[in-house]
Amino acid sequence: MTVWDDLVGQAKVSEQLAAAARDADALVTAAAADAAPPEASKMTHAWLFTGPPGAGRTQAARAFAAALQCVSPDRALGGGPGCGFCDGCHTALVGTHADVTTVAAVGTQILADDMRDTVRKSFTSPANGRWQVILVEDAERLNEKSANAVLKAVEEPAPRTVWLLCAPSLEDVLPTIRSRCRHLNLSTPSVAAVADMLVRRDGIEPAIADAAARATQGHVDRARRLATDERARERRATVLKLPLRVDDIGGCLRAAQELVDAATEDSKQLAEELDAKETEELKAALGAAQGGRMPRGTAGVMKELEDKQKRRRTRTQRDSLDQALTDLTGFYRDVLALQLGSRTALANTDAEDALERLARGGTPEATLRRIEAIAACRTALDRNVAPLLAVEAMTMALRAG
Repeated sequence: MTVWDDLVGQAKVSEQLAAAARDADALVTAAAADAAPPEASKMTHAWLFTGPPGAGRTQAARAFAAALQCVSPDRALGGGPGCGFCDGCHTALVGTHADVTTVAAVGTQILADDMRDTVRKSFTSPANGRWQVILVEDAERLNEKSANAVLKAVEEPAPRTVWLLCAPSLEDVLPTIRSRCRHLNLSTPSVAAVADMLVRRDGIEPAIADAAARATQGHVDRARRLATDERARERRATVLKLPLRVDDIGGCLRAAQELVDAATEDSKQLAEELDAKETEELKAALGAAQGGRMPRGTAGVMKELEDKQKRRRTRTQRDSLDQALTDLTGFYRDVLALQLGSRTALANTDAEDALERLARGGTPEATLRRIEAIAACRTALDRNVAPLLAVEAMTMALRAG
């Protein structure tokens, strides 16, 4: 198993990254031997990974980071770097490698303060690894100041520093930054490819894997969570019942409240799991004594982590609500497919009775207006409208059609 095996449905991208990793390894090897660097290298100092949600942008960037740090003695024997099991690969994949720094938006933006230390580190040589790798998971969330800081670092990087930026599309990144990056676009993997991955790697029953992959339309992370988490399946079922509950004003308001509550519960679960893991890892790194007692002088560091986690909870709640709206959009798309007699496979096969009922009781034009109402709700949330107000307006529009 190599680091490329988790890139579902991305054979072309994997080949390009593997080739670049081989050339990167050759560059480091030549420098260590004080030899001339290889000509026509496919390696470059800045990469931009784009693609729709679920395509695996971050997974591809992290796999590349692992390959760059690979120290397997067999990497020069034909397989190339990226073995997946050496210390360099393993620590890069799990996020503990000293020379792989990951930056993700804590709130709605990546602030300049959050980037300052990272940019400073990008100008230093690797401490233990072969490359200094900076992975920005949410490059579209860079604000003006943090984006300008990244631009300066990308314009004149240190010789052994690599920037890996991830964003939904080229348009989400400043033109001045994307013009200095090598672009790799990932496509949404097929339902069959995601289902196969769930069966092969996670041991999921084929029927459950297929249903999860179909319901999420090829979104790898969401498919895995839906397949492995009963509570996630229950919350999705709550969302898919909403279209049948907006017959009157009272039903609209109750459905809106339940949708917001379901998203809040979902985000709370996600935040608690991530917060607990981060807290334990930081305590261990700071040398916590048995029983959890912290050494002197570490209170400030723990408080900083708590503040970061608090800011992230707001974003997680918005993301969970947006996912519920995405599921709702997929439901109405299935309704539209039935109304138009499309041969496209339905995504929500577990709600087929409800889909057929709404398809018979409405028109394609009304279904399109409902899809537009959901899109308007997502736009309102992006503009920081109170979630319950935005969802109530949407459910009223769903009733009106």
